[in-house]
Amino acid sequence: MAASVCPIDSQFSDQISALLKSPSPHQVQEYFQELIAKRQYNGLRVKPEGEHGKGVWADFDFKEGDLILKDQMLVGAQHSSNKIDCLVCSFCFQFIGSIELQIGRKLYLQELGISVDNECGPSNRTECSSASLNNRSPLPQDTIKSLMNGSMHLPCSEKFPLPSVVSCPGGCKEAYYCSESCAKADWDSFHCLLCTGKGSKSSNIEALLNFIQHANETNDIFILAAKVISFTILRYRNLKVARFENLEKQDAANLCTKYGFPLLLEAWKPVSMGYKRRWWDCIALPEDVDSCDEAEFRMQIRDLAFTSLERLKEAMYDKECEPLFSLEIYGHIIGMFELNNLDLVVSSPVEDYFLYIDDLPLSEKKEAEKFSTPFLDALGNDYSICCQGTAFFPLQSCMNHSCIPNAKAFKREEDRDGQATIIALKPIPKGEEITISYIDEDLPYEERQALLEDYGFRCKCPRCSEE
Repeated sequence: MAASVCPIDSQFSDQISALLKSPSPHQVQEYFQELIAKRQYNGLRVKPEGEHGKGVWADFDFKEGDLILKDQMLVGAQHSSNKIDCLVCSFCFQFIGSIELQIGRKLYLQELGISVDNECGPSNRTECSSASLNNRSPLPQDTIKSLMNGSMHLPCSEKFPLPSVVSCPGGCKEAYYCSESCAKADWDSFHCLLCTGKGSKSSNIEALLNFIQHANETNDIFILAAKVISFTILRYRNLKVARFENLEKQDAANLCTKYGFPLLLEAWKPVSMGYKRRWWDCIALPEDVDSCDEAEFRMQIRDLAFTSLERLKEAMYDKECEPLFSLEIYGHIIGMFELNNLDLVVSSPVEDYFLYIDDLPLSEKKEAEKFSTPFLDALGNDYSICCQGTAFFPLQSCMNHSCIPNAKAFKREEDRDGQATIIALKPIPKGEEITISYIDEDLPYEERQALLEDYGFRCKCPRCSEE
């Protein structure tokens, strides 16, 4: 079977090579110095030329348990199936609305038969006591609607206040926010080109709907890739306005022809810092695919990406940013998420609410459970589902792996949004590299090395060297 051909790949081969060229050590250091200063990430330094490429070093002493970093994502997205269970801000990913709205919305969609079993995994906290967590007990529709419209209040729900729901500026029914500032930030950075509402700046909303449907049916990593392209196009347009705003229209057009690609390179800079390979080259071979069928499998993945890209081009093609719509660029963007992503996880306040009821003094608990238990029984095991997605975090992606890491990604009780939270596992003196584990470090040596092959290296940390 012949490979799908994207003409942009050959037409813009030089520009594509320039976009995919690894930044120089000086460019890496300069970029991350500015980022660290802007975000006030005190005590961190990125070295561009460590033993394993770029890495993150401690610039002062960290104690065990110290917060090393809360890394704001460059781009992230909630999994499509998870949107059924969790209503969160589409920019910062904290839960929004109210406990009642979260429960009512989930039960309403569950009754429609579209709820997806998408558990976070076993909770490490005490399970709530309920006679029928595994078997749902349906509630009357009027009760569910009362939860959703705010006319019914559950006992003690005021202990778990959530930000009010803010609608998408473009009028779509897919994106909601915790504040006007998050709505504006998402609109300006990504969403205006990906909105399916009447106010969308997409050139073809019908094509955009087709792209989103294809992503939801195949792999929602395509949504992340589209957000990266949208982000770069919008940065390019802003840079162009800033560069040429005081020129006559004809002069601006001539200069844009000459300097347009350097502006595109500048717009692409934040994305250029992420390690990339083609998605179809770096995706792990599924267990049910035999090694003799590997070439065919990787060709199928390439064709799937090509199909997605063709749909995306119809929805938001920009002639001045044409190299971004090459299959080579698209494949490398998706591969960046495959190799650098950190799971986006935000714990559910609904789980916290039911645990709070379960921990009340006996007399108060019995009274509260008269109202809360029917809702817990209706939710079943789904009461504890958290927000789940995928994101790219600029500094976290610079942290190298070790099977004896000195730090880890860990959400504390107060961490209620989608930022990556990195905590020190042990004292880290100034000048020591900060490392995390990309895999389960408790696995045996051979299993660890096999898993790390998907990241393109064999680990030679002190533990692996000893074993």
